[in-house]
Amino acid sequence: MSLVLNNLVKRFGPVTALDGISFEVERGQVFGFLGANGAGKTTTMRIILDILRPDSGTATWAGTPTTDVPRRTWGYLPEERGLYPRLEVLEQLVFFASLYAISRKDAAARARDWLARFRIPEYEKRRAEELSKGNQQKVQLIAAILHEPDVLIMDEPFVGLDPVNVSLLKEAFGEMRKRGTTLIFSTHQMEMVEELCEAVVLIDRGKLVLGGPILDVKRSSGRQVVRLGVEGDAELPWLADLEGVSIVRAGVDYTELDVRGRDPQDILAAALARGERVTQFLIADPSIEQIFIERVGRPPSEDHHLATAAAPAAPTVAAR
Repeated sequence: MSLVLNNLVKRFGPVTALDGISFEVERGQVFGFLGANGAGKTTTMRIILDILRPDSGTATWAGTPTTDVPRRTWGYLPEERGLYPRLEVLEQLVFFASLYAISRKDAAARARDWLARFRIPEYEKRRAEELSKGNQQKVQLIAAILHEPDVLIMDEPFVGLDPVNVSLLKEAFGEMRKRGTTLIFSTHQMEMVEELCEAVVLIDRGKLVLGGPILDVKRSSGRQVVRLGVEGDAELPWLADLEGVSIVRAGVDYTELDVRGRDPQDILAAALARGERVTQFLIADPSIEQIFIERVGRPPSEDHHLATAAAPAAPTVAAR
């Protein structure tokens, strides 16, 4: 059972938001959906949820078109807030759950349980507008998961959260994953992708750039990263003379190197041959952020022209 997108195309007037996007997400997978602002991530999510229809191509879940899949299959956390500002937290959580035919009693019990897990049980009688942005984010996530969806789709779930709330959210992800929930999220925080995701896709200006298991994606560049630290002068000018080695950054404690077409152990051997006292030597694959910059040409948080500017806002995803 999996989510399969096949050759999705979506245009808004003269703007092509999606240009033949195809990928697959296995059931129970934690999946990262990467791309700069305007790359087409939100448009893709809205097509999966049947908020938008593609001009061509298909989206299926377990072989069934997503247009025909029951709404309770999906949970959706949009980037923009979708809470009723003057309605009390518990009341609106119960209301959202009722859209999926969950009784008021069960919905209230589930909501109170999640509010306690997110350390905000005292806010159940507060109006949403009285909460901080971070706490509104947690309430909105609870609204998306009270009906225990098979697939949870999240657009920038970590935005506006402090480290404590990020940790709570990651704990919730772990619990849902154990239940078999498929988790799909977009983010500009590449460290979250490294920590949580089993597989990713990267799109840019509506086109698929790369995708696959995290390890395969990181090794797709055909290079490795070396961190070399020595006592004394950290600049190590002799590194520039080594073929296939380029300096990425010179830190206080180590120098980070990009290595192509040679054994990274050669760097260690060269350092020892020059009498350097090595304090740190680490060989690793490039980070997801480095791969992102290499393939897209800019950091993941850097804005560019919004390809989805013409897309309508996402309404609440109701049951059917």
